[in-house]
Amino acid sequence: MDSTSWVELFDLSGRVAVITGGGGVLGASMARALGQKGVKVAILDINPEAAEEVAEAIRATGGQAAGITCDVLDKVSIQSAAEAVVDEYGKVDILINGAGGNSKGATSTPDLPFFDLPADAVQWVFDLNFIGTLLPSQVFGKMMVEQGRGVILNISSMNAFRPLTRIPAYSAAKAAVSNFTQWLAVHMNQEYSPDIRVNALAPGFFLTAQNRFLLTEEDSGELTPRGRSIIDQTPMGRFGDPEDLISTMIWLLSDGARFVTGIVVPVDGGFSAFSGV
Repeated sequence: MDSTSWVELFDLSGRVAVITGGGGVLGASMARALGQKGVKVAILDINPEAAEEVAEAIRATGGQAAGITCDVLDKVSIQSAAEAVVDEYGKVDILINGAGGNSKGATSTPDLPFFDLPADAVQWVFDLNFIGTLLPSQVFGKMMVEQGRGVILNISSMNAFRPLTRIPAYSAAKAAVSNFTQWLAVHMNQEYSPDIRVNALAPGFFLTAQNRFLLTEEDSGELTPRGRSIIDQTPMGRFGDPEDLISTMIWLLSDGARFVTGIVVPVDGGFSAFSGV
């Protein structure tokens, strides 16, 4: 295979991507990277200002992007967003399920022990991460079935491999996302089309709005004991940058991964490989 063929294998230009949670730190980084590669990007977020801000940044550099309000826990809202995407771009080739996160209310602390975690807070975290992946996969996955091809990329977490202390709801929800990724990959291929692929990224520790309160001190920005423990157990010795996800994302979305489905890829600086000794 010559160099031109290799370039074409990873070329995504002209494709249409939908990113839920696209106004967040990781989602916005992925959206901008896709925009730079010639992908038409629909940024879905429950915060319309955040979605439009990312879309405008992509358009400012010559890309094509639309910010669309969407609640990933409301199927009607997702269907409305899907109609808006089709009206704008005519199709959907890629779905990235980036919506997710944790909450203080579902995080155990000395003042809020596990035994007192409110069920509604735990339910909210589980729903946001798992149901917020399942429902968009239903809506946009059905569109992919109708066109016979497409790629779904879920966002799992290191917590799916090794559940962390204090965040039982988030760890359980991301484990569900990983399991669902495998299930949906098989289902799509066996029931509908071998040209629909479903994979997931499992980021290690990236500073986001959802976890910053656990990893850094609010006033000083210094690492908390938990943040220091994570760095000490990450062989590369740092938190991830959003850009660290990009090359793996592009591989999984491109024809370079045309025989890859049903996998969860860690991008974690070696955290999952380190025994602590």
